[in-house]
Amino acid sequence: MKVSLFITCLGEVFYPDVGKDVVEVLERLGCEVDFPKEQTCCGQPAYNSGYRKEATRIAKHTIKAFEGSEYIVTPSGSCAAMLEEYITLFDDDPQWRKKAEILASKTYEFTQFLVDVLKVEDVGAKFEATATYHTSCHMTRLLGVVDAPIKLLENVEGLEMQPLANCHDCCGFGGTFSVKMASISEQMVNEKVKHIEQTRATVLIGADSGCLMNIKGRIDRLGKPIEVMHIAQVLNQLK
Repeated sequence: MKVSLFITCLGEVFYPDVGKDVVEVLERLGCEVDFPKEQTCCGQPAYNSGYRKEATRIAKHTIKAFEGSEYIVTPSGSCAAMLEEYITLFDDDPQWRKKAEILASKTYEFTQFLVDVLKVEDVGAKFEATATYHTSCHMTRLLGVVDAPIKLLENVEGLEMQPLANCHDCCGFGGTFSVKMASISEQMVNEKVKHIEQTRATVLIGADSGCLMNIKGRIDRLGKPIEVMHIAQVLNQLK
């Protein structure tokens, strides 16, 4: 099975090791992974800010970059959701809408691909820790990916998972929202950190780099002894 890695902006700049973990897990499960070098930002910042024309231009570029891919896998629920949003950008252009539909049909968030396509719930990982899991908004509400990461984490040997109160609440990142509404964003992430502390977990796990960057930034500023990890990093801890 051939898989193209869509690393995303945050992944490439801030979390390159997560990309490596994704590749290693996929290869261990028998996938052949490539990396289309033409890929850029998915266009979500422009799209969310109302710059539809600019987002459409980026969408066309991304469609071309992954046109030859059999499957597209990304360690970001929000970026996977954005690739599905491309369809709405081409309501008045049947030719590009069809291309966008094809792109969306072969795009998967990392855990979604493992569970729904590869039919794997136990990747052979071992990680001794007490952890809790943050559910990102775009991944759960737009992609509808809820159970896949939980199933994978339940099968990690030595990992004790604790429930997170108000787990479906936004962490306050929201891309440009955290810039435009900084004071509100700060209150939201403070609430999230408080609930994480209440679990007494030593590790926070998530599947979206944007959320993890935001929460980790606040945890570090508050001096909390909580490690923040992408789920790919956990799943690549071998027995």
